[in-house]
Amino acid sequence: MSDNRLAVQLLTGPEAPEPNGVGEPGLSVLDAVESRRSIRRFLPDPVSNDTITRILTAAARAPSGTNFQPWNVHVVVGEARDRLSRAVIAAAEAGERSDEYAYAPAPIPEPYLSRRRQVGYALYNLYGIERTDYESRKRAMLRNFEFFGAPMGLFFTMENSLLHGSWLDCGMFMQNVMILARAFGLETCPQQAWCEYGRVVHEQLNIPDTHVVLSGMAIGKSDPSAPENSLISERVEVSQFTQFHE
Repeated sequence: MSDNRLAVQLLTGPEAPEPNGVGEPGLSVLDAVESRRSIRRFLPDPVSNDTITRILTAAARAPSGTNFQPWNVHVVVGEARDRLSRAVIAAAEAGERSDEYAYAPAPIPEPYLSRRRQVGYALYNLYGIERTDYESRKRAMLRNFEFFGAPMGLFFTMENSLLHGSWLDCGMFMQNVMILARAFGLETCPQQAWCEYGRVVHEQLNIPDTHVVLSGMAIGKSDPSAPENSLISERVEVSQFTQFHE
């Protein structure tokens, strides 16, 4: 592991060329944040190692308590990406779930359950899937493990001996990655779904048991023709989650 704790592991096949285009130079920080969305169908255009290294270098300016910089990143492309996809899909189809950690309480309380259902039904509607069509819903879920067609996947880990503060730090680092990607004409989809098969991810990427896999992330160019990419999940008004103390 490198001294600066960024520890970017590039798992590559043949070197990928630079993607076409120069990003969105007119995109302000405000626009980049306000128009960010989770993309669920990507174009196959490759993302170069140089591009992702540039994004991760800038993202590492994220704040971290007493400068811990607890994040580690595994980058998968080419055969490494495909091999991981095959292994996790096989585990999912065999019902061999191995949760890395509990993402949400069980049962999920309100209002969170309703919000979850609302975005889920909206996505299935864009896919053209009926609520009772469980087979199609399963196939849609498995597309997570194909990175929604993105040519590159990222996996974020940290040492499992660290506590809640480091989870906050890693979340801010991931947000930086998602916003910075847009400066290069790229989009992302954070994918905690991979953590439901954490054992397989550990094995395929040689992630030590002393690390927890926090999340995966698909990154690439958005497919503008995909109906599912038009989904904009609702956000509650500021007045519903903010109190001003004067």
